[in-house]
Amino acid sequence: MTMVRKFLKVGSTKSIYRAVVRDPSCICYLVYSSRTLFSSLSNCHHAEAREFWHKEQSQDLTRSVDILTAKIGKGNSEEDILQSLISDEAVTDIHPSQNLINRLLIRYKDDWKSALGIFKWASLHSNFKHSPESYDMIIDILGRMKVMEKMREILEEMRQESFITLSTISKVMRRFVGAGQWKDAVRIFDDLQFLGLEKNTESMNVLLDTLCKEKFVEQAREIYLELKHHIAPNANTFNIFIHGWCKIRRVEEAHWTIQEMKGYGCLPCVISYSIIIQCYCQEQNFNKVYLLLDEMQAQNCSPNVVTYTTVMCALAKAEKIDEALQIVQRMNSAGCKPDLLFYNSLIYTLGRAGRIDDATHVFKVVMPKAGVVPNSSTYNSMIAMFCYIAQEERAFGILKEMEGSGICKPDIQTYHPLIKSCFRIRKIDSWLNDILNDMIDASEHSICLRRWLIKISCLDIELAVYSWMKSNGKIWMKLLIKSSFL
Repeated sequence: MTMVRKFLKVGSTKSIYRAVVRDPSCICYLVYSSRTLFSSLSNCHHAEAREFWHKEQSQDLTRSVDILTAKIGKGNSEEDILQSLISDEAVTDIHPSQNLINRLLIRYKDDWKSALGIFKWASLHSNFKHSPESYDMIIDILGRMKVMEKMREILEEMRQESFITLSTISKVMRRFVGAGQWKDAVRIFDDLQFLGLEKNTESMNVLLDTLCKEKFVEQAREIYLELKHHIAPNANTFNIFIHGWCKIRRVEEAHWTIQEMKGYGCLPCVISYSIIIQCYCQEQNFNKVYLLLDEMQAQNCSPNVVTYTTVMCALAKAEKIDEALQIVQRMNSAGCKPDLLFYNSLIYTLGRAGRIDDATHVFKVVMPKAGVVPNSSTYNSMIAMFCYIAQEERAFGILKEMEGSGICKPDIQTYHPLIKSCFRIRKIDSWLNDILNDMIDASEHSICLRRWLIKISCLDIELAVYSWMKSNGKIWMKLLIKSSFL
């Protein structure tokens, strides 16, 4: 008889005693069983208690947000808002927390007065301190709304609390430069040590990157020439300038920066070359593009799939379809593996070239074989291609395949060519009715239909859709109610 059976047969205290005397190992089982039972009950109790506590906390947080939101709207300035919160009895029992303040800051990210009012209200509570994240959020809100003096005041508070990080400085610089006050961003860099940070390559790059992204590239260059004697540049420094020069369409300076980069012992990477290649593609200077691709191979810096995709798309846009398709061969020869974006671009290019069977082969055979799953852009390209060549039945076949795939859902780009085809071939009563009903099924499709109808200008389309609306009055009213809250 096993130990378990012995235990189960015990029917009284005396029997338990006898069982233990006859087989002392039984007591181990009894103790283990008791502990396991009580442990399971305890864990269950704690899990339920935690779930209940989190639920209560969430409800309390929502109530606090609702109360504060109702009170915040009663002031014209941050001081008015602060005073209304201080003097309101309904707010007195609310104790600020990091979650509560962060949620309110997110809600009022476009209303700096309310955001600052609630921030100051929380600061008045002696048992509460703002987190560095909350400080960064209010800094970003004030800077984005160009309230620079208030932003400086908060920055000084952060300095006193030793909360300033390079991320904070990046936000402050970006907001100054975005407001056209690039010299103030430079002053912030000059004051880094006072703010508790170090002047080094990383902080220099933050300043240079901020200036270049806002097209103050020449100013960034002058600052760099002064700083390079004290702070060593790295590869990222030069990539920042390459991107900056290309942004203001001075691609020759960007190309020259690659040579300067090599002089400092920094090897150009794929990103360095790809930025310049993209700029030449935008100028449709494909001779330069091919020279750079060759240079990359010579420097053992092979182009990646993003580089090849950029070039192929640019060639297709310039109506150089044959050259675009040669990029595919060049990519295969280099052993570069295509990704989803590349296949989407290839399908689009093949469709532009009228090579429908090849595009279909890529979609049906090549992509599944490569283990690449299509997305909505893939399906939309196929549908648009079939609609363009008046093969509507194949387009609707792709739509059905998309709906049944479970991977992605149709959107406005999916339905637009299909609806146009319905009017072109006068299939208004059957196909159009099915499409519009499908678009009603989900709220996001309702949005699609609403946006599409806004674009309508052709009178016969308007009348046809009106006819459908009239015959589906209840559904259309439901759509209007949904859309009115968007």
